[in-house]
Amino acid sequence: MTLAMSWDEWTSHDAVGLAERVRKGELSAAELARQAAAGVQKINPAVSAVVEVFEDVVADPLKDGLNPQGPLAGVPFFMKDLGPTLKGRLQEQGSLFMRGNRGSQDAWLTRQMRKAGLNLIGRTTTPEFGVCSSAENPAVYVTRNPWNTDYTTCGSSAGTAAAVAAGVVPLSHATDGGGSIRIPAGFNGNIGLKPSRGVLSIGPNLSDITGYVSTQGCHSRTVRDTAAFIDACRGGAPGEFMPYWTPAEPYMQLIQRDPGKLRIALSHEWGDYRATPDIVAELEKAGRFLEGLGHQVEWALPQADLRAAFAAQTTCYISNFAQVINGLLASRGLDRPPADLFEPINIRIWEAGKDLSYTERHRMQGVFNSTARAFGEFFEDWDIILTPITAKPTPPVGTTEYLTISDNPDVLDWFDNLWKFFSYTPLSNLCGIPGISLPMASQDNGLPFGIHAQARQANDGLLLQLAAQIERALGGRWNDGRRPGVHVAA
Repeated sequence: MTLAMSWDEWTSHDAVGLAERVRKGELSAAELARQAAAGVQKINPAVSAVVEVFEDVVADPLKDGLNPQGPLAGVPFFMKDLGPTLKGRLQEQGSLFMRGNRGSQDAWLTRQMRKAGLNLIGRTTTPEFGVCSSAENPAVYVTRNPWNTDYTTCGSSAGTAAAVAAGVVPLSHATDGGGSIRIPAGFNGNIGLKPSRGVLSIGPNLSDITGYVSTQGCHSRTVRDTAAFIDACRGGAPGEFMPYWTPAEPYMQLIQRDPGKLRIALSHEWGDYRATPDIVAELEKAGRFLEGLGHQVEWALPQADLRAAFAAQTTCYISNFAQVINGLLASRGLDRPPADLFEPINIRIWEAGKDLSYTERHRMQGVFNSTARAFGEFFEDWDIILTPITAKPTPPVGTTEYLTISDNPDVLDWFDNLWKFFSYTPLSNLCGIPGISLPMASQDNGLPFGIHAQARQANDGLLLQLAAQIERALGGRWNDGRRPGVHVAA
């Protein structure tokens, strides 16, 4: 098959750049889709990032309703196999139990993506129901890090992270209930923004008020791609429980200007959790870099009861996922999850959460409120807080203690172990504030490492503005200009 361009040329384009060439008539959406599909064939045997390519929309990009006038018209795009449904398409959620499950309708966000002109050409891997830190069930698939395939991508946006990092597509869908956009972005050298509440809809079947912590988003390799995606896809479905907001200025315009001098707090001492010395050194290096850009940088931390916050977050996850599983069981007339079709930790989560009382949920909501107020008070004095993306380095493939195939009999201990590693991302989900992982740092093993910035609610634009300033200061060379060993241009 003859491709539209060389792989080096392909990966020199971001999504905005590809869309511009389609608008000019230099390339067609079908040519871009064929190139992305060929990229899957190149990298997938090594990293197992893509579950399925939709060959019919590769051949005919307008088949499913792509808007050829959209700002990202013709850009090939993968959907994480979780979250927004695509009518008639498989959505198996990383689960043996969900094999053969098909969406009955396009979700609202799916419709927004098509309206933006994105060509939804396939689906990427995720752990079962997006619960754990890595897509690593050998009975389903094992997604590997393209920088070094001995290591995990982390998750739960595992396949998206690998596909974007390996150059298959410049932009891909991701979701985040506690770091699932930002952590794999950090470990794969991508940009990952978790938006505030009220930006990207999970309607019509769910709302921000039903899940509290889950948000939608993307991975990209340039700040303007993330800005373009949010600008084009934001907005609420009819009947949302809370208002969806729009900034005064589109992010694509905002990011063209540097922010003013920012008050930036640094912290890795996050309640009971601490980062390793090597990671702290990378955070300090990032702080000095931002000082060099003219910002005020000091050590500071919100005055919140973080121990109570993590306990409430655990209650939220257990109760949310238990009810998701209850709904799946009810749809098939089952009383409990079949042990051969559900991963062990997800069965234990169901057991722990299926009968959780409203009293416990009410207590959880109270802690959510007090934590969000404490972070809000903190952001009266600070513009941004900067942390590492995680407290520990990327685990090798097969580190089962963080996986839902773990044999840990104590689900609370399993979650506590998770928080010791993924310490810095979950509370922004709890508070509904934005967080972004930027590929500014590295690990001793040669893998990338993300620096994590959070801001007050609805200050997503400031995070993108700072990210764009950093990108310009780096000359566009995230990850020091390096690319992974598994890559379409390798």
